[in-house]
Amino acid sequence: MTTPQHSIFAQGTVAHHFLEFDLRRVEPSRAVAAVAQLRSPAVSAGGVNLVIAFGATFWRETAPDHAPASLRPFSAVVGPDGRSAPATQHDLWLWVSGSAPDVVFEHARAAAKLLGDVAVLSAEQPGFVHRDSRDLTGFIDGTANPQMLEAPQVALVPPGQPGENGSHVIAMRWVHNLDAFEALPVADQERVFGRTKVDSQELEGDAKPPTAHIARVEVHDDAGEELPIYRRSVPYGTVAEHGLYFVAFSADPARYDLMLARMFGTSTDGVHDRLTDFTRPVSGSYYFAPSLTRLAELA
Repeated sequence: MTTPQHSIFAQGTVAHHFLEFDLRRVEPSRAVAAVAQLRSPAVSAGGVNLVIAFGATFWRETAPDHAPASLRPFSAVVGPDGRSAPATQHDLWLWVSGSAPDVVFEHARAAAKLLGDVAVLSAEQPGFVHRDSRDLTGFIDGTANPQMLEAPQVALVPPGQPGENGSHVIAMRWVHNLDAFEALPVADQERVFGRTKVDSQELEGDAKPPTAHIARVEVHDDAGEELPIYRRSVPYGTVAEHGLYFVAFSADPARYDLMLARMFGTSTDGVHDRLTDFTRPVSGSYYFAPSLTRLAELA
């Protein structure tokens, strides 16, 4: 029996730091040994949560018997009208979260220092919880997220499969145009999302257009069953540039592919997500967060 990375499901965290690394030209065994050290008290203790996830190539080289067949790098998405989601794939992704930004920063820095000889820090983004878990647009984020008892079933690879109790991760940084969005009347903003702004109630019938965000990102299989994902996104930014660091966990990365196709108009109906008129992704990567059991075997 394997144990998942519990930090995927940690609640009550208000400070976040995301780091992406590319491996240096070193012996693979050195890189793996350094990653194994990330679970040492210097990085993963002191009131923080740490999630470790590998790019497809790195994980297949590290643990080929425990790599899901569906594991692959992120591919760019280009819609028929030119809207796009770029691929900025890296080798390693860390998510440090906790109750205060100072301790999260200290542990993120410790992680980067520990990996310095084997990997280059290629991208990083601090994030925060905004009000009552609202996106910077003012809408509550993750309203339809699975409850805690259901989340592992949604996020984790089922037992008996390669990569069991690991999770497929999507990480994308979206930059918002808040001035343009806030220029809309609230009723129009609600039609963009498909929910009410104050209390996040889903719009019904004709009030929710087919271009509404929730109409595009709720995906289903051929039998009509919903294919949920477990979202852990947080806002980020400065006054000059701000948006959403979109993070989600899933048992199957195909769910992300379906969602992005429906957002960017590459699905069969050709409809795009109205929200992409007001926000754009500037990064996109897929990772695999193996179980704690597999991480322990790296040491």
